Amino acid sequence: MATMKDVARRAGVSVTTVSHVVNESRPVREEVRRRVLDALEALSYRRNALARSLRKKRSSTIGLILPDVTNPFFAEIARSIADAAESEGYSVIVCNSDGRRNSEDSFLGMLSEKRADGVVLIEAGPPRGDTSALENGDLPLVTVDRSLPGVNVDSVRIDNALGGRRAARHLLDLGHRHLACIAGPFHVTPSGERVTGFREELCERGFSLPEERIRRGTFQPESGYDITRHLLEEDSRLTAIFACNDLMAFGAVRAAADLGKRVPDDLSVLGFDDIRLASFFNPPLTTVAQPRQEMGALAVRLLLERMADPALSPRHLVLETRLVLRSSTAPPP
Repeated sequence: MATMKDVARRAGVSVTTVSHVVNESRPVREEVRRRVLDALEALSYRRNALARSLRKKRSSTIGLILPDVTNPFFAEIARSIADAAESEGYSVIVCNSDGRRNSEDSFLGMLSEKRADGVVLIEAGPPRGDTSALENGDLPLVTVDRSLPGVNVDSVRIDNALGGRRAARHLLDLGHRHLACIAGPFHVTPSGERVTGFREELCERGFSLPEERIRRGTFQPESGYDITRHLLEEDSRLTAIFACNDLMAFGAVRAAADLGKRVPDDLSVLGFDDIRLASFFNPPLTTVAQPRQEMGALAVRLLLERMADPALSPRHLVLETRLVLRSSTAPPP
């Protein structure tokens, strides 16, 4: 690997001059600068990023910890964060916790040791008892998507309860009275808030959702499929299902088809997230959209501000959802 000394020898300049060109630390005469750049290219010189980060006390990297990189919603969030970070001159290291708390904490420790400048975290698992790993003052942190009660860090999330209300309102306005809900795992805060909003809207409109009509899935299409089959086999009156994410809604549509029911003629299905695949599904999925691009951009902005001023009071941003009407919902038969 070429060194600055090699570059200096080839360009006929001092090592100090090469350093000024590489690090843009002092103006260099254009003719000399051009000779150095040509030498850098000819020798395929690459800066020692670690050494440079140690000198400047920053690495220009941001850690991103996700619970499931295979979930399209999290993948789209990751893309929005990477785009926002790149526009500010930062690279992103993506870590997949697979929904495990110990993996999440290990990644936090690793990113701290690797001198990441900050971390964006989408929390996994049940509520924390010990929050010390998240409140390490040496590692600026912003959480996205999930609220963390009692944790004093910046956060960006959506109004999940209002999103659930929007779903209920739409199905009730279509005339549905026999509804069911496929929730996420019991420990996932956003799913619980969506179910709460859904039930509250029903109650305020004079309807109820019995406990047996609320089933917990895994956020994967297989669970949406299995739960929908059981619901439809148990109650032939069911005309609409609200799934707390789009993947489970996809499974619900497939289960209905396998049981000879048409969506939306016999059964309406409504999802949550509005992942890109939702508009290309058959039928295109009616869903509650999350502002993924805005969430990622705001998370990066908060993180950069926190990195610049660790003494800032924690900020908690709550964004709006919107209902996206497509072809998977219709009036009941």
